[in-house]
Amino acid sequence: MAKLTLLENGPILFEADGTYVYQHGGQDETLDQKAVALCRCGASANKPFCDGSHKRIDFKAEGGEITLK
Repeated sequence: MAKLTLLENGPILFEADGTYVYQHGGQDETLDQKAVALCRCGASANKPFCDGSHKRIDFKAEGGEITLK
């Protein structure tokens, strides 16, 4: 099962069981962690991952949740 949590005024928190692969620039990177914060504001210097820039730019957005079964 996987879950996406859209944090109010913040990133998308992706949570999944097991490992997953992030593909960037033709390279595969295996991520073996339970949760990853993905940028939703567009200001991260480490896209697609969140680096906290949403706080600096005063990003505003509603929260929500999506569960994949």
